[in-house]
Amino acid sequence: MPLLLDAARSASAAALDRGNGLTIGLVNNMPDTAWEATERQFLALLRAAAGNGRRNTPVRLQLFSITDLPRAEHVRRELAERYRGLSELSSTRLDGLIVTGTEPRAADLRDEPYWTALADLVDWARQNTASTIWSCLAAHVAVLHADGIERRPLADKQFGVFDCDVLSVHPMTKGAGRRLPVPHSRWNDLPEPALASCGYRILARSDAAGVDMFAGPERDSHSLFVFLQGHPEYEAGTLLREYRRDIGRYLRGEWERYPSMPEGYFNGEASALLGAFRERALGERRQELIADFPMRALEGRLSCRWQHSAVGFYERWLDYLKERKAERWTPAVPLQPAMPRVRPRRALQPAADGSSAG
Repeated sequence: MPLLLDAARSASAAALDRGNGLTIGLVNNMPDTAWEATERQFLALLRAAAGNGRRNTPVRLQLFSITDLPRAEHVRRELAERYRGLSELSSTRLDGLIVTGTEPRAADLRDEPYWTALADLVDWARQNTASTIWSCLAAHVAVLHADGIERRPLADKQFGVFDCDVLSVHPMTKGAGRRLPVPHSRWNDLPEPALASCGYRILARSDAAGVDMFAGPERDSHSLFVFLQGHPEYEAGTLLREYRRDIGRYLRGEWERYPSMPEGYFNGEASALLGAFRERALGERRQELIADFPMRALEGRLSCRWQHSAVGFYERWLDYLKERKAERWTPAVPLQPAMPRVRPRRALQPAADGSSAG
C-alpha cells in the first residue's frame, strides 16, 4: 500500500475518506536537534511496512506536534508548515497513532512541559483510535497517567542493541520469531512487576534491558495500546550520533563521567577505535577534541541488524489496523430503549468522527 505524507486531496485520499484506506497520526515530541531525524526514521519505516506487496490499501500519515512546547523560532516555523496542533485531533478521524518520546528534563514526569498534553492524549486515543503506539518516554507518561506506575531512574544509560525474547503470542508478535534485536536509549525504566500487577501484558523483554514491548490491559479493548521502551525506528547510525553527542557533553564539562559505549552495536574494530579516542579524551579533556572523533571510519562499520524485525512489527500493526477498520466503519444499530428513561443520562464526549465515545 502506498504511503501518502499528509497529501492534498486526490483519488487515494478520497478513498481513505470512504473507509478503504488507513489514516495514521504521528505525534513528534522530539527536541529541536532530533525532530527531523525522528520524522525521517518513522517515514522510512512506515513506507517499508506499507510497501509490502500483499497489501493494497493506501496509508496516509498526518503529522502532529505540541504547539506550546519551548522551541527555537525557526523550528516552530518549520513545524507550522507541515504539522498540525493536537487541538486538530478533535476534527480528525485516525485509525492509528504513534506518539514519540523526548529527552527527559525533570525528575518527575508530571513537571515536564508536555505532561498535560500527553495525559489528555492518552484519554483521547483510548476512545478514538483502533491502536496507539507509545514510544519510550511517551510510554512512561501513559502508564503513569493511567495507572500511577512510576518510572525508575537507572544507574547508567540503557544504551545499545539488545536481543529481546518474545514472551507472548499476540497480534504484534505473531510470526516475529523467538528473539528481536532492538535499540534502546533511555535513562529510566518501568518495573516489570508493577506493569504485570496492573494487567499489562509483557510481549518482549531482555535480561539486560528489561521490558522491551508490552500491551495495554483488557480494559483498553476499544483501542490496542502498544508500549515500546526501545526504538525499532532507529537508523543504523542513530546510536553512533547519540554517542558522539554524549561524548561532546563530557568534553564540554556538562557531564562528569565519560559516557558508556552502546552495547551490542559496534564490532571489534570500531570498539578499538572508540577505546583509543576515550583514552585520549580522558587525558586531554577539551571540547575541541570532538572534531577528531572518528565518525567516518565508524559509519562504515555499522549494520542495522534490527531493520527486518522493525519492518515486520509495523507490518503487523498495519494489518491489525486494516482488520479493525472494517469493524469501525460498520454502521452501529441504534439502541431501542425498552421503557422511558427515569432521568436523562449524562452526555457522552463526542468522538472525532461525530459518534459517541463510550
